[in-house]
Amino acid sequence: MGNSVASITVWLVLILQAQVLPILARRSSQRSTQFYDFKVQMTRITKLCNTKDIVTVNGMYPGPVLYAREDDKVAVKVTNDSPYDITIHWHGVRQKLSCWYDGPSYITQCPIQPGKTFTYKFTMVKQKGTLLWHAHSSWLRGTVYGAIVAYPKTGVPYPFKPPYAEHIIILGEYWLKDLVQLEHDVLSSGGSPPPTDAFTINGHPGPNYNCSNNDTYKLDVLPGKTYLLRIINAALNMEQFFAIAKHNLTIVEADGAYTKPLTVSQVMLGPGQTINALVTTNQQPGKYSISVGPYMSARNVTFQNISSIAYFQYSGYSSNNFPLSYAQLPSFNDTLVINTVMDGLRSLGPVNVPREIDTPLFITIGINVQKCTSRTPSQNCKGINGGVMAASMNNVSFIKPNISLLEAYYEKINGHYTEDFPDFPQKVYDFVNQAPNDIPHDTQSIIGTRTKVIEYGSRVQIILQDTGTVTTENHPIHLHGHSFYVVGYGAGNYSPQAASFNLVDPPYLNTIGVPSGGWAAIRFVADNPGVWFMHCHMEVHLSWGLSVVLIVKNGQGKLEALPRPPTDRPRC
Repeated sequence: MGNSVASITVWLVLILQAQVLPILARRSSQRSTQFYDFKVQMTRITKLCNTKDIVTVNGMYPGPVLYAREDDKVAVKVTNDSPYDITIHWHGVRQKLSCWYDGPSYITQCPIQPGKTFTYKFTMVKQKGTLLWHAHSSWLRGTVYGAIVAYPKTGVPYPFKPPYAEHIIILGEYWLKDLVQLEHDVLSSGGSPPPTDAFTINGHPGPNYNCSNNDTYKLDVLPGKTYLLRIINAALNMEQFFAIAKHNLTIVEADGAYTKPLTVSQVMLGPGQTINALVTTNQQPGKYSISVGPYMSARNVTFQNISSIAYFQYSGYSSNNFPLSYAQLPSFNDTLVINTVMDGLRSLGPVNVPREIDTPLFITIGINVQKCTSRTPSQNCKGINGGVMAASMNNVSFIKPNISLLEAYYEKINGHYTEDFPDFPQKVYDFVNQAPNDIPHDTQSIIGTRTKVIEYGSRVQIILQDTGTVTTENHPIHLHGHSFYVVGYGAGNYSPQAASFNLVDPPYLNTIGVPSGGWAAIRFVADNPGVWFMHCHMEVHLSWGLSVVLIVKNGQGKLEALPRPPTDRPRC
């Protein structure tokens, strides 16, 4: 009886969110601040023939949707009733002058300890669209995540015909193992993580997995209508293909910024990426699969290759007269879908791309293998050739400090980081084809908490170059505190003479998939003072050190300076 009441309560909350909150957020002109209460807690769920406790927000998996409008203020009170330290990151929110509330643990804040509370406060300054929030401590974002939907200001229409309805679709991964234990086991072993047990669509694995015939997400639609799908990849480690059988997707937004309409049959999203796509129900009324499967560009890596399925079901459908139509996904290493989207993705109109560059950076990214130094190598050195797996930028594996790096910077506390992250690789060679690969003798990286300091207002260009050390791989690189223009990308080694840049209408993103064995060029103005994390959004790569911190100095006056820290901030 108790479980039934709890289930009904959860469904009522979901219905309220899906129907009432979006209306309030879009139509209300009375409130400019949106208030939320997030309770981080253990919740018992049953999936894949297994019952266990997972960490959730408000008992929901995925978590509650955060609704707001452009320029709204947002206040989220987070109470940690779980047994683990926790932080929440508002992925894609640019946190203008609110770096203290960005969320990555030991970068901008100390974690919220069990039994403690912290209120995040930020403003959606000139931001609208689909973003996400997730835990940014340990590997807890495997279950602690949810959507952010920021509508345009009241009375401001979309730059496309209003859809009949909108739906949020969050892609994820589900692990039977406790995520904190999984992280501990992987990192202590020195090896790679095991494959996920299942992919999920809005928390549901679908019928391809054990005990999941009745654990399948269903999206009911009417024929002859156009729907807006807000698609989010919240997976822990996997990039994923997405398709709906016999239906095209017209991309109209990526990472919270409008784009010129681009019609495709499939998309690939890396962890942290979001896409808004229009779908028209122009097929024979029936039942069509929404399919999600892996994109794996690295060599010799085991991964889950069973797709997750949801149902895109027309009203009036009957299984007696129309069988389920399945979507065909690309092979796991097919790059055509990715190139098609990146070639066609453009900002909606001309944009103000920095033409002159004050701060040029060239950053190599990739996987490393360190030499084994453990006295118990059979337990702790399970990486390639008996080494320890690592990852780096410019061959520096980032180590988080044991205090908030932002607080150390603000309070001028010495000894916790250095300001010597290299602007360019310390060794130059054919990064893709002739990278060192005598594992682990010349695939090691330098370990340290190195940062790059940037003057306020600098026009920054970063060339992100994938390397063949150990293996080439597509890396979804996310920048906190800023979005950026992707002015170019390509295969092989970056060459300034051969590269072609789009400085008119490039896409404006916060997460870019750097091509496997290729490069991407991004530009932005460093106009937000603070300590900003830039890292691979595959959680295992982040844990291995594939990250760097960019420190943007204060400018002139109060509107260009980092405010004082909140008095209720968590302590380490």
